[in-house]
Amino acid sequence: MKKNKIEESFFERVYSVVRQIPYGKVTTYGIIARCIGSPQAARMVGWAMNNSHNVIPEVPAHRVVNRNGILTGKNHFGEIELMQKLLNEEGIEVVKDQIVDFHSHLWDPMTIY
Repeated sequence: MKKNKIEESFFERVYSVVRQIPYGKVTTYGIIARCIGSPQAARMVGWAMNNSHNVIPEVPAHRVVNRNGILTGKNHFGEIELMQKLLNEEGIEVVKDQIVDFHSHLWDPMTIY
């Protein structure tokens, strides 16, 4: 399926933010949407993540979760446990598809730390 120019631009803006997520951190669909100036577009950010697995340069989509720290995108990784495995390799513990101590791993590019 070919993307239109608006969708392509939106997806590229999403990927640009996701590529900045630090190792060992995660962010949410909503934070990304807000960061790119489309605060009501969290679901579309999810669509971008579902489409990101063959994008070059690579997009670390495993670092994007829902607002409660749940791995809602895990079914789009080909291997059902791959998203959790990648997060575990970065030191992020996941129990029953939810990040343990979610807020200590949360990255928001619009917040100054």
